[in-house]
Amino acid sequence: MKEQLYTIPVNDAFRADCECPICHLHQELEQNAIDYTMGPSYMEDDNRAMTDKLGFCQHHIRMLYGQKNRLGLALMLKTHNDKIIKDLKDLSKNKPSAGGLFKRNSDVSPVGTYINELEGHCFICERMEETFHRYVDTIFHLWKKDSEFREAVSDCKGFCTYHYGLLYDAGASKLDKNQYIEFLDCINQVYFAGMERVNDDIEWFINKYDYRYANEPWKNSKDAIPRGILKANHISVEES
Repeated sequence: MKEQLYTIPVNDAFRADCECPICHLHQELEQNAIDYTMGPSYMEDDNRAMTDKLGFCQHHIRMLYGQKNRLGLALMLKTHNDKIIKDLKDLSKNKPSAGGLFKRNSDVSPVGTYINELEGHCFICERMEETFHRYVDTIFHLWKKDSEFREAVSDCKGFCTYHYGLLYDAGASKLDKNQYIEFLDCINQVYFAGMERVNDDIEWFINKYDYRYANEPWKNSKDAIPRGILKANHISVEES
C-alpha cells in the first residue's frame, strides 16, 4: 500500500526497534508539542491566549522547564499567572455564608470549581490528543488495507500494557467481526511474548546479583528495568 502523509508516522513506529510502537508514536507527538510550545509560537497571540487559559499539567511543565528556552517559559508563566490572579480575585470576592454554600460535602465553591477545571487541562496534552486519536484510527485503517502493515504488527516487540488494552478495546468498533478476531489473535501473541521476554530479562538481571551467576554474561538484561517500566507503566525512563 502506498504511504500517505498520515500513515507514515504509524508505519515508522511499527518498524522502529522499540517495546511499544504506540508509546513511540506518543513520545514523538509529545516532543513535537514541546518543541512547538517552546519555539517562536509562544510569541503568537492565539497560542499565548490558549496557554494562559489552559496552563500545563505537572508532567509537561517539568518537560518545559528542562528545555533551553527559559525566557519563553517565563513569559508564558507570567501571563498565565496574571490570568489566574485576576480570575481568582474576581471569584473570591463573593464569600459564602456559614452554613450556606458548604453545608453539604458535595458543594464546591466557584473558586474550587475554577481550580479543578484548571487542573484538568494542559495545552500540550490537548494539542497532542486529536493527532494521537487519528494515529490510532490509522492503525486500524492500515490493518484492514495493508498486508505489509499486518506483518509489521506481527513482527513488533509487543506493546505496553496500557496501549495493549487501548488497541484491544478500540478494535471492537473499528473492525468487523472476522477482522477483530484476527487482530486480537495478533496483538495477544505479540503482547504476551513481549511481556514474557522482558520479564525473563528482568529475572536474569536479578540473577546477576547472585554470586552463583557472577561469571555469567548479562545477555539482554542490562536495560531490563527501563524496558520493564515501559511495559508496565507506559513511560520511558533514562538509564543511569
